[in-house]
Amino acid sequence: MAAGAMIKNIIHTLTRTHERRRLLENFFSLSFLQAASYILPLITLPYLVRVLGVEKFGLIAFAQAFIQYFVVLTDYGFDLSATREVSIHRGNKEKLSVIVSSVFVIKSLFLIISMVILAVVLLMVPKFRMDWLIYVFSFGIVFDNVLFPVWFFQGIENMKYITIRNVVAKLVFTLLIFVFIREQSDYLKVPLINSLGMIVSGIIGAIPVFFSFGLSFRRPRLEDIRRQLGSGWHIFVSRLAISLYTTTNTVVLGLFLNNTVVGYYAAGDRIVRMLTRMLEPGFRAAYPYITKKVAESQQLAIQTLRKVFKISFLISIFIFIVFLTCSSAIVRIVLGAQFSESLIIVRILSLLLVIIPASYIFANLGLLSFRLDKHFLGIYLSGGLINVVFLFLFLGVFHLGGVGAAWSSVLTELVLMICMWKVLKRRKINFIL
Repeated sequence: MAAGAMIKNIIHTLTRTHERRRLLENFFSLSFLQAASYILPLITLPYLVRVLGVEKFGLIAFAQAFIQYFVVLTDYGFDLSATREVSIHRGNKEKLSVIVSSVFVIKSLFLIISMVILAVVLLMVPKFRMDWLIYVFSFGIVFDNVLFPVWFFQGIENMKYITIRNVVAKLVFTLLIFVFIREQSDYLKVPLINSLGMIVSGIIGAIPVFFSFGLSFRRPRLEDIRRQLGSGWHIFVSRLAISLYTTTNTVVLGLFLNNTVVGYYAAGDRIVRMLTRMLEPGFRAAYPYITKKVAESQQLAIQTLRKVFKISFLISIFIFIVFLTCSSAIVRIVLGAQFSESLIIVRILSLLLVIIPASYIFANLGLLSFRLDKHFLGIYLSGGLINVVFLFLFLGVFHLGGVGAAWSSVLTELVLMICMWKVLKRRKINFIL
């Protein structure tokens, strides 16, 4: 009790207004939630790669990458578009009930479509049919994406409500990995345990929406469905494009090379991607705050973004230097000697530690907060096509394998970051200087 009171006093001292205090609370809540979603899997990574070996780890990574396409479909950009809607109408329970009901219905319909598509692929494509169980067991993350309404809690800026329960659920199922995965033949249990954890987490997140916030399910009208689909359309298509230079790299390696190559690439990519998300809780907490600021005063919003960018850039540079310096030791400790071929991939991808946080600010806090959704869409569509070209060159022409996929990812992200900056500068939304 005394420790809790002390923390509250510190927060109150650091923040003089209720609005800033709520922003800080959401930052810490999102940080804990991020830890459950990304850091906990990183804890199991050293154990899994040693027990499963490169080939089986690569198979699991390929299955997870493939299932991510269904996550993109069921998400439909609602983590941003619905967050924006909830943030604007947070004081109107009637309106919130309609928004929440519409989003849940749409997500459920996309879930059914995803299940049908998966069934067809497993029946018709030999590569998938051969290991069909691993794809079925990996599908739980899609249920979590449908059930767990991060977009709602983020929109009302009340992430702390479900954070602890969600983290505890993920922690329990992470521990089960160490209990039940003892030898390479246990590889099918990995996606099964992860999926069960995701589903439980999703249920824990969904229940409070209607039972604790005074909302009720309203059968959405066709107009409500169209509104939500229209609101999330540009973000959804951009997310599909994003998958063309993130998820697709792993999928292409698995389809045209083999699971061993996927294992080396996915292991290195997973380490770097975990670190690129370190600043994401702060960005996600700031998104509804910046959205409101834009509605009040664009100049004040730009000033706030300028501070956010400077701080995040300095932190990113520091993380990049430390990580690159220690990359050899990190790969050896986290992955072990059998993944030595992942080191060069890790060093190439380390450039993303600076590029991705900057891109996130330009895209989500910049383009979307200022409602430049069409530019957001156009840039990411271009990025997807650019990555396909790079993959063709590096894999098809130069036969660079995982190294080629790494360079393709870095160069694509760099091009996108520059394009976003130019669009914002042209619109006089320049918060770099």
